[in-house]
Amino acid sequence: MILAENRYGKQRVRVLKVFRSPGRHDVKELTVSCLLHGDFSAPHLGPDNSPVVPTDTVKNTIHVLAADVLTDDNEAFAQTLAEHFLVKYAHVSGVEVDLSERVWQRMQIDGQPHAHSFVERGQGTPTVSLHRTRDTLLLSSGLTGLLVMKTTESGFAGYPQCDFTTLPETADRIMATSIDAKWTYQLPAAAGPAANALVKEAILRVYATTWSPSVQRTLFQMGEAALLAVPELQCVEIKLPNKHYLPLDLTRFGRENAGTLFLPTDEPHGQIEATIRRGPA
Repeated sequence: MILAENRYGKQRVRVLKVFRSPGRHDVKELTVSCLLHGDFSAPHLGPDNSPVVPTDTVKNTIHVLAADVLTDDNEAFAQTLAEHFLVKYAHVSGVEVDLSERVWQRMQIDGQPHAHSFVERGQGTPTVSLHRTRDTLLLSSGLTGLLVMKTTESGFAGYPQCDFTTLPETADRIMATSIDAKWTYQLPAAAGPAANALVKEAILRVYATTWSPSVQRTLFQMGEAALLAVPELQCVEIKLPNKHYLPLDLTRFGRENAGTLFLPTDEPHGQIEATIRRGPA
């Protein structure tokens, strides 16, 4: 038997940082996973634990570096964390960092922003995924669970039908989904809050303003727009599960439903996924 591959570390390390300034506080809450790659065969194949950096140390490192260097730039924090383990431990050959952010939005009280009170902002969860070795860096940013809906300018028709097909064609339907997107940088130095905001804005602009003949077409246009908005991106992976809103039949109650009443349902749901990559120049 051989040890084919291995990695280990600490997952779901949570941290909240409060940025205090006179008369105003800001907050950032992260959940971080950090896994180490390297020659850790000794503890797997025998009683020698000498190469094993304790996972508790990994957790403490995340907390200490958050205290020292964490700012608004999640991508920079992920890179600093990976670099720390590569510099500190010669036998570590690679580091994987995944983080997600719970975004807090300042409360409005009597029409004014409150100095130190917040409410969770439900506009998707920002994510970062980084794999760093001594020679390479692969960095992706993204967001998950961005729930969106539009009540028109979407249809679905012209698909193959058989004796098991019950779905009616339509030129006007509600289109709702929960966007999961991940964009990978060919130039990681360009990553950060500004680039992420451009990608999100490009994706939402396509969704809101473009006629959708299918989820597939809208997905591709979203990825295309993201790549045009940030030239330093290499590719964009997008997942769009259908959140169905089905017209309710009220005829048995002697009423017409003129496209105003729907049944929300997302089980089972369609799942549409694709990766859009830059082609040859």
